[in-house]
Amino acid sequence: MKKRYLKLVRSALRSLRHPNLRHRPWWRSLTRPLANRALWIPCRDTVAAGLSIGLFFSMMLMPFQMVPAALLAIRLRANVPFAMAAVWITNPLTLGPTIGLQFLLGEWMRHSLGVPMPHFLEKASFTVQGVGSINASGFILGMITSGVVLALAAYPIVHLFSAMMPHHLPVRKKRALASENQAI
Repeated sequence: MKKRYLKLVRSALRSLRHPNLRHRPWWRSLTRPLANRALWIPCRDTVAAGLSIGLFFSMMLMPFQMVPAALLAIRLRANVPFAMAAVWITNPLTLGPTIGLQFLLGEWMRHSLGVPMPHFLEKASFTVQGVGSINASGFILGMITSGVVLALAAYPIVHLFSAMMPHHLPVRKKRALASENQAI
């Protein structure tokens, strides 16, 4: 597994520094921070941050979820492959049940906990044949809540996993952390 991951990382870094793409300024501004090796090597802190970012964006219903997840992972110096892979939790097969559960969570929060509906969402309703009129505020509330809960759950899960199996996700080395801070 580790050899395959390292092979994937090396090929991705090689393709980012391709000679034909190096001379374009817009590409250079994107690849220079992305080519930082600290963003690709798994350690428990960067993996937890990357997984948290990826899980948050996996719960957001929007096209091209991987793009904002990767950009935020680069900006926050998190593990980019884990952020992009975690987005695929909501793939085309799981998207329908996820949307339904988010809607149910939002409606439960609105009715049981008494969370008020924002004024700008009062008119955001649509009619579903056989179901009736549905308001989008429950779905939006459930979408944001599930994203935040999963993002917060990623940190203890990764740290618990690395405590049980310490050889899988090493702690970030002080030397790498010092050189990373100097690069900023």
